[in-house]
Amino acid sequence: MELGSIVEFLNNKSILVIGAAGFLAKIFVEKILRVQPEVKKLYLLLRAVDTKSAEERLQNEVIGKALFDVLREQHGASFLSFISEKVSPVPGDISCVDLGIKDSLLKEQMWNEVDTVINFAATTNFDERYDVALGINTTGALHLLNFVKKCNHVKVLVHLSTAYVCGEDGGLIKEKPFRLGTAKKSTKVTDIGMEKKLVEEKLRNLHSEHAEKSAVTTYMKDYGIKRARMHGWPNTYVFTKAMGEMLLVHHSRDTVPLVILRPTMVTSTYQEPFPGWIEGVRTIDGVAVSYAKGKLKAFPCNPKLTVDVIPADMVINALIMAMVEYANRSTPSEIIYHVGSSLRNPFKFSNFQELIHRYFVQNPLIDKDGKPIKVGKLTAFSSMASFRIYMAIRYSLALKAFHLAINTVLFHKSYKDKYIALETKLKRGMRLAELYEPYVFFKGIFDDANSEKLQIAATKTCREAHAFNFDPTSINWEAYMMDAHFPGLVKHVLK
Repeated sequence: MELGSIVEFLNNKSILVIGAAGFLAKIFVEKILRVQPEVKKLYLLLRAVDTKSAEERLQNEVIGKALFDVLREQHGASFLSFISEKVSPVPGDISCVDLGIKDSLLKEQMWNEVDTVINFAATTNFDERYDVALGINTTGALHLLNFVKKCNHVKVLVHLSTAYVCGEDGGLIKEKPFRLGTAKKSTKVTDIGMEKKLVEEKLRNLHSEHAEKSAVTTYMKDYGIKRARMHGWPNTYVFTKAMGEMLLVHHSRDTVPLVILRPTMVTSTYQEPFPGWIEGVRTIDGVAVSYAKGKLKAFPCNPKLTVDVIPADMVINALIMAMVEYANRSTPSEIIYHVGSSLRNPFKFSNFQELIHRYFVQNPLIDKDGKPIKVGKLTAFSSMASFRIYMAIRYSLALKAFHLAINTVLFHKSYKDKYIALETKLKRGMRLAELYEPYVFFKGIFDDANSEKLQIAATKTCREAHAFNFDPTSINWEAYMMDAHFPGLVKHVLK
């Protein structure tokens, strides 16, 4: 396994990036442009109806972000001309044939120039509409592969997945591919064609009944969860991502080297381009944000279990290393890389609890009246049963009291408003807890043998290995959380 120079590999390369407005995709684009300004071209596929819309998304959602400040400073007044020369926004949609690219001349150009393809496109909502998730996460992967097969010079296709395609498996989870038809329940077979037909049939029925758009959305969200659980996956996101992997592995054989990268829970940047950059509320940060705002007093999680998190820039470093290594392979095949920390540098929920408490006591958020928000210790419930009892005591009894008031002479409109608000809060809280249940009580540990081998090979054979660090053992969790992640969360998300 020889990697040589990554910077030299990237020289004069044409790279197609799918889902380029995503969190990790932006970090990838920034890194490539910063470490190798002599890259030939980055084609960024952005969901847009035309070139103008794609260019607007590029400016507003990609290069206009603080993430690009280091690169902006590096190039000074020539920054925009540099971006214009190196980056081509491509309007399209991965859920469509030929990636929804309508410009036939642009397609021909890409088929003749592109030599590396990276797929970041995904909808990551646990309870996404089933039709939407299937279109992007499952059939979108196949549309991309079919597009890649038309390219004349592609050396490698890298597909970003998630470690949690494993479902609710426990123990040591290996870096193994899914075979077509795999299901997590032994009594089931995952028939992707049938899943698509079922979705189309349900949509036809809903439209024939003239169902409201909101009703269609609710139905398709619930239907996705139902189908996922029927096949043994906890939610629509990981079910559709697993099916996407199945299609890629099955249809890429003997055609193009395929790398599937499965990161665990991705957090803010560790070092590059600067510590703590993050976008949006991601995974466990939903807990941190609600807690910091004083809205979360208790949460279901087992403090003794490991929460497998990995900084975003380490995921991108691993991706680039894997991309380079596999592009040099002489025969097409597939490989899976877990990128996480649970095996070699575990971070416990108890550590997370203690650190968020300490950080937000020392650095409280300020409320709308200019006063610091006081936070207490977060109460952890080590089972969903105990959490349900807590929620019943906290909300259900109050709801009953309001219900009695509404149905007596004491009725007043304010009681009804409070009842509705409290009931909504209870339903939302329980739905979130149930969606997160598989992860806060997750008992699996992700084996990262392939990633470790890649890391060792990079140390021995890559002269820039230090600039592409993805070794989880190098992370000091306390220093990272207190000095980078939580401050970054406040600056970039809670600002």
